[in-house]
Amino acid sequence: MKVDLNSDMGEGFGPYSLCDDEAMMDVVTSANVACGFHAGDPETMARMVRLARARGVDVGAHPGLPDRQGFGRRELPFGPDELRQQMLYQLGALIAIARVEDVRVSHVSFHAAMGNMVNRDPDLAAAMMAAIRVIDPELIVFGTSGSIIERAALDAGLKTLTLFLADRAYDAEGKLVPRGNPGALVKDEALVRSRVRQFLIDGTVTAIDGTVIPMRARSILVHSDTPGSLELARVVRSEIETAGGEVTPVSKLLT
Repeated sequence: MKVDLNSDMGEGFGPYSLCDDEAMMDVVTSANVACGFHAGDPETMARMVRLARARGVDVGAHPGLPDRQGFGRRELPFGPDELRQQMLYQLGALIAIARVEDVRVSHVSFHAAMGNMVNRDPDLAAAMMAAIRVIDPELIVFGTSGSIIERAALDAGLKTLTLFLADRAYDAEGKLVPRGNPGALVKDEALVRSRVRQFLIDGTVTAIDGTVIPMRARSILVHSDTPGSLELARVVRSEIETAGGEVTPVSKLLT
């Protein structure tokens, strides 16, 4: 059993950071790098790429809305073409920085509000995926199982990797409990450990109301801005290895 372990990284800017990115890079197998809009800047992006290269970690683009104050989690009234151009701007920037470091960008993982907006609009999702395919048809798109993003990527002929969010609660329909709701963020190490073990052994997760729901995924995500994220990522990796699994970068997982 091979499983990718990924995290959203480089989500600070200048001298500010959310977590110990260098230590986190020793734990994960794929890094979703903030591309300068909701977080990140050119120097931070380059540092993430260099850290990933040194540790054999895959590099992915993590585009978000241009809203540092809201950390890209507030939906803003951009039109479909504006959102597509924002995504392309960020993806192009990371590809350029990575290419100079002799690193290939392997995947795209939408951040927060941008991802939510794409994931409820099939036409917007199709336009996004068509643009990604033009840039690089080998790019892998991250998304949740059965989502509009996953379907649009497959329809565009792109590879996809489905995610299990270890530090976020799900409802009985398999949707994420909105941030701000009680219990939406899962940060207790013992609970994360049991959730990951259940996912690895049974392919299920227990929703916030106690319902057991199927969870089809090949990658586990830990958000770097979740309190204690580094230790949570270590817990996830430990559970994967204890279950006899092998943590594997996305580019090698889908070969």
